[in-house]
Amino acid sequence: MDLAHNKEKSKQYRKRAEELVAQMTLEEKVEQTLYQAPAIERLGVKKYNWWNEALHGVARAGTATVFPQAIGLAATFDEDLLEEIGEAVSTEARAKFNMQQKGNDTDIYKGLTFWAPNVNIFRDPRWGRGHETFGEDPYLTSRLGVRYIEGLQGHDENYLKVAACAKHFAVHSGPESLRHEFNAEVNEQDLRETYLPAFKACVQEAAVETVMGAYNRTNGEPCCGSRRLLTDILREEWGFEGHVTSDCWAIKDFHEGHQVTCSALESVALAMNSGCDLNCGVLFTYLTQAVKEGLVEEKQLDEAVIRLFTSRMKLGVFDKKGENPYDDIPYTVVDSPEMRKLNEKVAERSVVLLKNKDNILPLKKSEIKTIGVIGPNANSRAALVGNYEGTASRYVTVLEGIQDYVGDDVRVLYSEGCHLYKDRTSGLAMENDREAEVRGVCEASDVVIAVMGLDATLEGEEGDTGNEYGSGDKPNLNLPGLQHDMIKVAKESGKPVILVLLSGSAMAINWEEEHLDAILQGWYPGAQGGTAIARILFGDANPEGKLPVTFYRTTEELPDFEDYSMKGRTYRYMKNEALYPFGYGLSYTEYVYRDAKFVSDGFDENDQIHFEIMVENKGSVDGTETVQVYVSAPGEDAPNPQLKKIAKVHLVAGESKVLKLSLGKEAFMLYNTEGKQELRNGTYKLYIGGQQPDNRSEQLTGKKAVSLELNI
Repeated sequence: MDLAHNKEKSKQYRKRAEELVAQMTLEEKVEQTLYQAPAIERLGVKKYNWWNEALHGVARAGTATVFPQAIGLAATFDEDLLEEIGEAVSTEARAKFNMQQKGNDTDIYKGLTFWAPNVNIFRDPRWGRGHETFGEDPYLTSRLGVRYIEGLQGHDENYLKVAACAKHFAVHSGPESLRHEFNAEVNEQDLRETYLPAFKACVQEAAVETVMGAYNRTNGEPCCGSRRLLTDILREEWGFEGHVTSDCWAIKDFHEGHQVTCSALESVALAMNSGCDLNCGVLFTYLTQAVKEGLVEEKQLDEAVIRLFTSRMKLGVFDKKGENPYDDIPYTVVDSPEMRKLNEKVAERSVVLLKNKDNILPLKKSEIKTIGVIGPNANSRAALVGNYEGTASRYVTVLEGIQDYVGDDVRVLYSEGCHLYKDRTSGLAMENDREAEVRGVCEASDVVIAVMGLDATLEGEEGDTGNEYGSGDKPNLNLPGLQHDMIKVAKESGKPVILVLLSGSAMAINWEEEHLDAILQGWYPGAQGGTAIARILFGDANPEGKLPVTFYRTTEELPDFEDYSMKGRTYRYMKNEALYPFGYGLSYTEYVYRDAKFVSDGFDENDQIHFEIMVENKGSVDGTETVQVYVSAPGEDAPNPQLKKIAKVHLVAGESKVLKLSLGKEAFMLYNTEGKQELRNGTYKLYIGGQQPDNRSEQLTGKKAVSLELNI
């Protein structure tokens, strides 16, 4: 049994932590609740900085493998792959930690407590931090979050490989500009059905070691000082035994932004008494005064510090060198050829093929003499990496990937085309200063690849983005600046135009869908992204990604950004037809589903129902299909069919396989207005296929999902 699930072993670590904390003075205990925890030399406690990041690779601490951004990882719909990535990230994390410890380097981003993954729900495409998440669906987010955490924390029976963190708890998805004062109002049904399931799965299934509170208030309580969230639900209802950290400098928001307290002293008392153990910030220094004045009982402080040291014990940092198997991981595993190969594979599997008119893709190198590559993201490293990124030793942009792939056989012409969001590429130039060059490139080319979209300077975290929009959220879903105009210029050339969209969120590309020959959604594909996209463009890899978010047609159809009701949001509750639906993605081959049937008569003794389906690759190209199972519940007030199962199946051309699948009774249950789960009487439908069972998916693919009916 791995340590994360071994209660007895965890109790032993807690006992050691209790004995250690019992020897500390009040002031020493208070200092240990700060993210920059000082050494206590008389007790053999080394200095430790709790703040580290690993959203899609070890971040902000030098060279590491930069995997595709989290939203791109979500597009793989692949649980096994997410654990493989998590394992790779934690291997590099331990290797870097071992190296840093030898140099006595205990700076920020040098510890073993990683504040990832972000399992917030991407409820609105305008939210700047949405690309840090696994998309808009609670089930998909839960499954990928659990497996990424398991990869990070490892399966050793005595030690955690690293400590993962589920963030930001809870009901947190913008607006960024208001996060320090915003109150997210949510009803009990949406809370339980949408905003909490991924956190619950991370706690109860993955035994995540850390949970981070959010900046905002939820229903009036600041999340890092919410007794309901941190104590009633997290600890008492779900049985969480790890430690809780605040988001960074969130506790000062209690009195400065939310104004639910009158002073720093009151704020730290509220946070500690509500169940926040660690302060990313410095306000917990007031805990000494809070304890002396009776605002916080010392036993509450003791409990927080015990939890923190229990986590450090689990990581093995208090044990002798060599007792921990991870102490032997050498620095040479970082950025190794094996890591680069994995990174390229992940990037390939994250790309989503949105349009492929007349099967123009894959391109045939032998039939092309000149390729035109245009667009502000074509040769942009920033568009590869997203945010919370590490530093790669080599970046391969889309332009470089294409150049490397075709070599001297094909001429590649390039134009930046336009600035990412401004109306000129040079401050002294006239507006639209690259249009003539774009026309020249397109005229001389046999095919044009336009690489457009966003980067983390346009969508991201408040304080991190540095653009005229500010705060990180998108003002709308349009391509910014002159990008759309340059795509039109390319189309006017009469040459085939392929759009490669590098963005972390959905864009309203209605004109492009109607007029262009092919469209690839590449997300922020990581340091090897250009190589992966070139291989897909030329058919060395078969696209298998599926959309983890809905692509809407307009900004105007979205509900108010500040409204946290799920009504009209995401594929589960929207009424309008999507441009590209959640779960959608094309392939270079054709998959056919047939012979679906139940193989059990109702639910078995474990409340599971079993069914099977045949999946066949009818095309001439090998590929991997993402099998999606959706459940439709009876009742006019029921959500649209919801994703409840995913499975990946690799099929060589002409091969077919029978998949045996099962669903638990919980997959058929809905939450009522009181937030209680209920199993309704009536007819349920199971839809099985490579897509959602909605009309738009059928239009785009020409296929219907296979259905089964179940009476309950």
